[in-house]
Amino acid sequence: MVVETERDGTTWYECEECGLMFDDTEDATQHESNCDAEDPSYIQ
Repeated sequence: MVVETERDGTTWYECEECGLMFDDTEDATQHESNCDAEDPSYIQ
């Protein structure tokens, strides 16, 4: 499920599985459908 959060006057959409945040609800929903609930591989 995508959670809507407001920070610094901007609305963000957060993936509940991994915590990754998006500024577009469609991007967040698409990510969440493919999320494996682990840390993103590009963060090292």
